[in-house]
Amino acid sequence: MTPPAPYGLALAGPTAAGKTAAALAIAARVPAEIISVDSALVYRGMDIGTAKPDAAERAAVPHHLIDIRDPLQAYSAAEFVRDAERLVDEINRRGRLALLVGGTMMYFKALLHGMDAMPAADPAVRAVLEREGAERGWPALHAELSRIDPETAQRLAPADSQRIQRALEVWRVSGRPISSFQQTGRSGAPRQRLAALPLLSLEPVDRAWLHARIAQRFDAMLAAGLLDEVRALRGRGDLHAELPAMRCVGYRQAWQALDGTIAPEALREHGIAATRQLAKRQITWLRSMPQRQVVACDAPDAVGQAVARALALCAPGAPA
Repeated sequence: MTPPAPYGLALAGPTAAGKTAAALAIAARVPAEIISVDSALVYRGMDIGTAKPDAAERAAVPHHLIDIRDPLQAYSAAEFVRDAERLVDEINRRGRLALLVGGTMMYFKALLHGMDAMPAADPAVRAVLEREGAERGWPALHAELSRIDPETAQRLAPADSQRIQRALEVWRVSGRPISSFQQTGRSGAPRQRLAALPLLSLEPVDRAWLHARIAQRFDAMLAAGLLDEVRALRGRGDLHAELPAMRCVGYRQAWQALDGTIAPEALREHGIAATRQLAKRQITWLRSMPQRQVVACDAPDAVGQAVARALALCAPGAPA
């Protein structure tokens, strides 16, 4: 077959939908490099709970934006867009397809739709919100966010303190809802090019299939030593539960179990429930993207279908 013209393809889906297997199968058919679109994979030392591609998978296909931050450091959607734009260009110059794979939908939204310049973090406003969250509870602040920015509030869980805090911070600093910044696209050739990036979405027809996969994967993480991984991170002494890295699904619940906030025997239940909630939010985001082309991830030949659809989307002259 004729290789596709170097450009890119976005491959998205909820957690446990089979994105890694599909991406590796696509990369076996076309010269490609994978750009991770995952806010947890950026962190070093967080391998088990993130289902990070293993050494063999990363040796088979070049991967980018994995292990680029210490868990003490933050990594924003704006930084992701900057890095992804640079990487797409570099990968194309090598004559390869840029395959953007992951489930962090805020990153995909920022990349495909652009970002306006949001206000920088304001330590004073943040401190006030932290105090309000402790005194009133984050569900109360979520209710406040619902009044000023219902679009953002709808996609956030009432206990998602990190994102609720940031949304309210932006509102109090700028007088504009954070969703208005996320909807405002940028101009210029790179932005127009990435806005037309084909999007392939792996989504289940039967949600129960995905729930079973989530449970199986969380069990595998526990068996592989998730608690020991989090225990080692805690042992560093400089990390705490409110860091973005430690708020990742699985890590948050394991930290709570080690803290005694939840009973150790309840870790599995809490971890699976949180992962299912994450998957639900990811699917909601995907359904808001009308340009996506859907492959049923619970079909027996899902990987084959994803490869066929990807080759069609990336063929020279194919519509975006």
